[in-house]
Amino acid sequence: MKLRIAGAQVPVVEDVAANLAALGRALDFAAAERADVLLTPEGSLSGYTHEFDKDTVARGLEEITARAREAGVALALGTCFEETDGKRYNELRFYERDGTYLGFHAKTLRCGSLDEPPRGEVANFADAPLRVFELAGVRVGGLICNDMWANPCCTPMPDAHLAQRLARLGARVVLHAVNGGRDESALSGVIWHYHESNLLLRARAARLWIATADNCHPAELRCSAPSGVVSPEGEWVARAPEQGEGFYVHEVEVG
Repeated sequence: MKLRIAGAQVPVVEDVAANLAALGRALDFAAAERADVLLTPEGSLSGYTHEFDKDTVARGLEEITARAREAGVALALGTCFEETDGKRYNELRFYERDGTYLGFHAKTLRCGSLDEPPRGEVANFADAPLRVFELAGVRVGGLICNDMWANPCCTPMPDAHLAQRLARLGARVVLHAVNGGRDESALSGVIWHYHESNLLLRARAARLWIATADNCHPAELRCSAPSGVVSPEGEWVARAPEQGEGFYVHEVEVG
């Protein structure tokens, strides 16, 4: 079984209209490359914030999912969203090529302060049980940013080894939406290497394909993590540029 994955390293801001324009460029690329699924960064529709306007995001979701359906491209769409239970989640939402909604992964290792009680998204977003999805005939899982690397500087929550847990649930591919902080300090360089080594080691440990896509805003800085596809052997097989908007496509084969 094969799954042709397109990844979009696009700018993510708190302007839904600007985000929709970036997602449109990504969809055009995915459709031209005949991708089965398009992966987008964390918060790529809503912006990376719990203070989004729920109606604006809901309308934007209708627009981008309709465009994806018309293009025949499945989605692993990063966005913050308010569900019918009234709770806000940092989500990776899964849609089949015909537009069928499959469900969402909620960010589990949410970022927050290390004091008590912790502040940040750990207090602002709800969580949900880990699950897998049948997408284009392949069992996939979703992770969001710190779910993968459990950066101890960013979360009070312990490493749950979520990639390996998804593998035990039957996932063969993990789609990983990222929106990490970055600046010009030496620490950003350390974090980049930490993120990359985690991607390679966790793919190898879980024997999974991992596709990952980061936010590229602001464009004058390198992204917080590489975007691309890692094989179950822990090797890069596709990469986007380290800085600025970029796309990739790679066809993975699972037994």
